Amino acid sequence: MADEQAQGQGRAEGVVKRAEALGLQEVAAGTATQMQVLIGPADGAPHFAMRRFVMGKDGGIPTHTNQVEHEQYVLHGRAEVEIGGQVHDVHRGDVLFIPAGTPHSYRVIEAPFEFLCLVPNAPDQLEIIKDKQ
Repeated sequence: MADEQAQGQGRAEGVVKRAEALGLQEVAAGTATQMQVLIGPADGAPHFAMRRFVMGKDGGIPTHTNQVEHEQYVLHGRAEVEIGGQVHDVHRGDVLFIPAGTPHSYRVIEAPFEFLCLVPNAPDQLEIIKDKQ
C-alpha cells in the first residue's frame, strides 16, 4: 500500500486543509486572474485536481484550448464564457463542462468572478488561439 501511495494512488488518511492557507498564483495567460490548487497530486489525489480561479475587474483569459477536460462550478460573480464558439452568461450556481481540445475564453462582467475547476491529473498544455484579423 505504501508503494501505491508513493505513486500517487491516494493517501489512506485523506487530506483536510484550509483554502485560505494556500497561495494564489498569477495565471500568465490571463488578465487579473489568479489560481490556487486546492487538491492535487501532491495531496495524493490519483485522478483529479481541484483548482479555484479568481478573476478581478476587467479580468479574463483569451480564447485557448487545453488537452484535458474541465468541469467547473461558479462560486461568485458573473462572466461571459465562450465554449466552442457559443457565448454563455454564467453566474453563481452555474456548472460548465468544457471538453478537451475545445476553444474557450472568459471575460469578467461582475468581479470577482470565482469558480472551482476540476481537471484530470494528466499532461496538459494551454494554447492561446490567435485572433483572426
